[in-house]
Amino acid sequence: MLDADFFRRWMTATAASVAREAERLTDLDSPIGDADHGANLQRGFTAVTTTLEKEAPDTPGAVLVLTGRTLISTVGGASGPLYGTLLRRTGKALGDAAEVSEEEFALALRTGVDAVMTLGGAAPGDKTMIDALVPAVDALPNGFAAALAAAEEGALATTPLQARKGRASYLGERSIGHQDPGATSSSLLIAALQEAAEATGE
Repeated sequence: MLDADFFRRWMTATAASVAREAERLTDLDSPIGDADHGANLQRGFTAVTTTLEKEAPDTPGAVLVLTGRTLISTVGGASGPLYGTLLRRTGKALGDAAEVSEEEFALALRTGVDAVMTLGGAAPGDKTMIDALVPAVDALPNGFAAALAAAEEGALATTPLQARKGRASYLGERSIGHQDPGATSSSLLIAALQEAAEATGE
């Protein structure tokens, strides 16, 4: 079973990973975006870490709802609303339970991913974060490692695609040949999930 501590570890690991990879995320964003993806996400997850320490939510759902709300209020551009919606809706789907099973979490995360697809109007193949998140959520019933492998493969597979949504879509064919920064940061989120699981022996 997964408790609030597990979800706090997930968010802390994500913050550390985003901090390590911020420059790479911004480099990926430079040719097809606003060259601020890494900096924006780093600012948001730094705020998340501070907020979680201060408020110490005591259920999995509360951890994710607070995280989502913090990201929406601190991250510029599209990333704040998209990541904020993903985590807030996942948290709401988990409800008030003190612990959740991996199966319940997988279902809740799918609810969050569906909410992102509705908000952004993106589908798999559009060269967005969805290209990493949908494979991850599909693979999650087979374990966290399977979800991570699927997310990383999905992020890499965005390179030859032409963007159909988001800032990169304005470039048309010039977006081809660049790995999508949102899909890449989404794979970092799933990598942090695997890291949190390994820390608890899940």
